[in-house]
Amino acid sequence: MIREAGFWKSLEGGRVSCFLCAHRCLVAPGKTGICGVRKNDAGRLMTRAYGEAVAAHIDPIEKKPLFHFLPGSTSLSLAAAGCNFRCSFCQNWRISQATKKGSPGDPEAFPLAPEDAVRQAEVRGCKSLSYTYTEPTIFYEYARDMGRLARERRLGNVFVTNGYQTLEVLEDAATWLDAANVDLKFFDDRTYQKICGARLEPVCETIRRLFSLGIWIEITTLVVPGLNDSEEELGRIAGFIAGVDSGIPWHVSRYHPDYVYNDSPPTPHSVLRRARVLGQAAGLRYIYIGNVPGEGEDTVCHACGTTLVARRGFRVLSFRIQDGRCPDCRTPVSGVFPPGREDS
Repeated sequence: MIREAGFWKSLEGGRVSCFLCAHRCLVAPGKTGICGVRKNDAGRLMTRAYGEAVAAHIDPIEKKPLFHFLPGSTSLSLAAAGCNFRCSFCQNWRISQATKKGSPGDPEAFPLAPEDAVRQAEVRGCKSLSYTYTEPTIFYEYARDMGRLARERRLGNVFVTNGYQTLEVLEDAATWLDAANVDLKFFDDRTYQKICGARLEPVCETIRRLFSLGIWIEITTLVVPGLNDSEEELGRIAGFIAGVDSGIPWHVSRYHPDYVYNDSPPTPHSVLRRARVLGQAAGLRYIYIGNVPGEGEDTVCHACGTTLVARRGFRVLSFRIQDGRCPDCRTPVSGVFPPGREDS
């Protein structure tokens, strides 16, 4: 469905300035922005990322990954086509890169009105809606309309995002968004430019602003051998996160070759374990290893070492947090948890 976009203004000569994401594209008549979704139609910015989804699945919230936001719950996970990055190792490239020049074309989409999505989430017993798989900023207007309805129904809203929003969008999102997992892919601006076609600082600013706005955040770094797996870079990422808040969970995930990037082998487990040690040294309280089932998945009290949430893959085996605290030493646990007593 094509409709007028938000977050833009008119310029001379029929051009428009889009300020949905940090690219801040200046779009000439008849052209699209970097995302390939928002088009200047005779001086008006239009979006075709509304009312049609390319994916809708029920996922464990742990798959986002979010380990400190309603653990053990399910989330209706939705996507529209498009992305404002061009990551050469994207694992969802068939839908994220479908709107770009030279792509094989749009994936098969299906109509899904915001009210129908929220109704599906309720009927299926989900506690939240997640805007994920592609970059949700690109279908922001669609996500926001779903999100506002979801909040009315006391359902949570989650972004799984590359963190390239503008401050204007983040201020708007604070009125309906509850949680976000942000990909902090590298801590080197040149690598961001080369691999993603983006810059580092806007992502860092998004993380700072999300935290200051009270939106729960967790960070994921896909550790790619030869790109961001040095102790120096992983240590800088950990230090930055800890500088925002030591209670922000950091997910260090195993890479495997995908899309057009095949220059690196899968990440050795030893590198992920070392990243975890570096995170602990930086003062982070919660570091998780991703894409390695059975390792580094449990939530542990940083004060006394009690296992608070035991996991296997995306499944919660036991949950012991009581009213946001460790049941043994009563230390607060960072996150958003259901009220009540432990279940095991």
